[in-house]
Amino acid sequence: MDKSDQLDVAFAALANPTRRAILAHLAQGEATVNALAEPFDMSLPAISKHIRVLENAGLITRGRDAQFRPCTLNARPLKVVADWTDQYRHIWVTRFDVMNEILLTMKETSDE
Repeated sequence: MDKSDQLDVAFAALANPTRRAILAHLAQGEATVNALAEPFDMSLPAISKHIRVLENAGLITRGRDAQFRPCTLNARPLKVVADWTDQYRHIWVTRFDVMNEILLTMKETSDE
């Protein structure tokens, strides 16, 4: 899968708030499907579908520990997203610099 395809799959997986919450949970360490499902008001099969989407995007991996299949965050696909967004950083930095100048001018005007 090339970087463009990886980016498409990662953004599609990240587009859902439940999946982002699952990734946030996994950022704290590995967890079972039951542990991941606990904070959500949805069925275990629905959570499993979200986990499959994340797994297909390469954002999580599932191990095997006896009868358990703990999920673990795989941050490598997030690097593709970070690299893509980083190409636009200069735009935001410039805009924040301009905004800072405007705010300083407004403060100086109000102090007078």
